[in-house]
This record gives sequence, C-alpha cells and structure tokens, in this order.
Amino acid sequence: MPSTFWHLDGKDLRQQTLIERRASLRALLGTDDRNRIQFSDEFDGDGAALFKACAERALEGIVSKHALSRYRSGRSRTWLKTKCFTTSTFVVIGTDRDRKTGALRALLAHHDGSGINYAGAAFIALRGEERAQFIGDLERLTSSWAAFKSSRHSGDVKWCHPKIVVEVKHLAGSKTLRHASVRAMVT
Repeated sequence: MPSTFWHLDGKDLRQQTLIERRASLRALLGTDDRNRIQFSDEFDGDGAALFKACAERALEGIVSKHALSRYRSGRSRTWLKTKCFTTSTFVVIGTDRDRKTGALRALLAHHDGSGINYAGAAFIALRGEERAQFIGDLERLTSSWAAFKSSRHSGDVKWCHPKIVVEVKHLAGSKTLRHASVRAMVT
C-alpha cells in the first residue's frame, strides 16, 4: 500500500496513537449525516456484552484496537477481529476447488419463493463415514445441470442435482457465504 494513505496534508500519521489518528479522521470527515462516508464512534466498555449484542443482531463481529497503539501494518496484538458465526442449511449444487489451496468446496444454494439462489461456497469439514457418504452422494447426483454459470466457477466445477442438504457454519452478517464450512449432512 502506498505510504500516502498514512499521510494527511503531508504529515505522516503512523507514529500517532489511535486516539490521535481517530481525532484527525473525525475532523476530516465532519458530522454531516448526508456524507457517504461516516465516522463510527468507538465503544469503550464491556467487550463481551458488545460482542453478544452483535451476535444477537447477526452482525459480522467487532474490531478491537488498543487506544494508545501506533500504526503498524500486518497482524498485531493491538488490533483484533472477533467474528460472529452462525449456522444455516443449504442445498449442494456442485463442487469446485479453492483457487489458493486446491481444497474441495461445496457450492451451495438456498430455496426461496423464486427458486434456488446461489449462496456461495464452503469448505467440506466432514470426516470419516459422513464424508464418504457425502462424496458418494455427489457422484451419484452428478449432472450437467449448471444453473449458476459464473466467471468465478471455471471448468473444474462438478455440478449435481440439488438434493443434498447440509448444515454450514459461516460468518454472520453477509449476503453471501464467507468463512464457511460444511459441518453436517441433514437427513
């Protein structure tokens, strides 16, 4: 990332504390409710209660930062992300391989009043007999059926009839699946 993102009016902000950087940002953004970019206030208090409230509202999670920390790129103990997960059921419409790891993923959809809608992909975390049954069912249901053609799914997709229902753990608060894994088959 270019260093200009850490500057304001030619001044390097990286050595300022989070409190000082936030004050600069608040002054830059102002308080006009019509602006597309809004400043979000900090929450100083019971983090567990805040996390519980986020989970109850199906929000993605919270970010915690040490108020006196200086800016540092990369992972740090002064900057933590705590994610809210939920479980949902989906129908399997095929499989593909993750671009980075090559791991097998289930392509998933959900039923609604207008038919089957693509929901995203999930890594398959099934083990033992349940995994063997899942793979066997996929082979048995393989089809040329491809209701969800997209550039994200290249030629390595194996489509199947939408008959396998699975329980998936995934990040809350998103329209499509993120950080998702198939945890169980639903009978």
